[in-house]
Amino acid sequence: MEQTTLHYAKLIDIADRRGAGYFVLIDPDAKQVNELQSFTRQICEGDADAILIGGSLLIHAQYDEKVRVIKEAASIPVILFPGSLRQLSKHADAVLYLSLISGRNPNYLISDQVLGAPLIKRMQIEPIPTGYMLMESGRTTAAQFMSNTRPIPIDKPDIAMAHALAAQYLGMRFIYLEAGSGAEYPVPPEMIQAIAEFVDIPVIVGGGIRSPAEARKRVNAGASFLVTGNVLEKSENEHLIREFADAVHVG
Repeated sequence: MEQTTLHYAKLIDIADRRGAGYFVLIDPDAKQVNELQSFTRQICEGDADAILIGGSLLIHAQYDEKVRVIKEAASIPVILFPGSLRQLSKHADAVLYLSLISGRNPNYLISDQVLGAPLIKRMQIEPIPTGYMLMESGRTTAAQFMSNTRPIPIDKPDIAMAHALAAQYLGMRFIYLEAGSGAEYPVPPEMIQAIAEFVDIPVIVGGGIRSPAEARKRVNAGASFLVTGNVLEKSENEHLIREFADAVHVG
């Protein structure tokens, strides 16, 4: 069965209509199954545009069940953001088909992609080729440690620009600039602007974004999609979903 680009097209339409799109990342280890239905509905009611599911580790069981619960409760696309092959599920709409182009670890450049491709085809979920770039963020993040790669220095925009352009020429649909879970500081607007002006494909930015004002600055710099995760894991911060959405939707 041929896999379509339905959800990719939806995301592009969102960015065009709303100025930028807002994604909420759910770490499957951060929520219990019985918490996910209400949290997913809160995300959708808060005007987020898609839900990402993934993390660098998978400590707890029931991953597939958690994806199923999220999908059943969601009224927006559910997209896998896998940290490993264990984080694939037939219950999702699509998967960011990531290649860690900022590193030189072959496992994350091509090896896992080869192993995962037949699984994705069999699950009939939509792959969205994405160039994944780890950016310097002030501390060693889980993604950096687990991938055994070095992030791109934030004072070297030329290096980041060349990597992003290479991803575009390789046919990838998105560039994902990742500061990492628990980043001390997010990707700076100046770096985002340099990359967004250099390539012709949308730029996703995530990691370390803790306030709607920080999100708006990154959209103004050229980000097509903003991702928040850790900041919403505490129940007292869940009200921020609507505030982030309002800050990101500048169209």
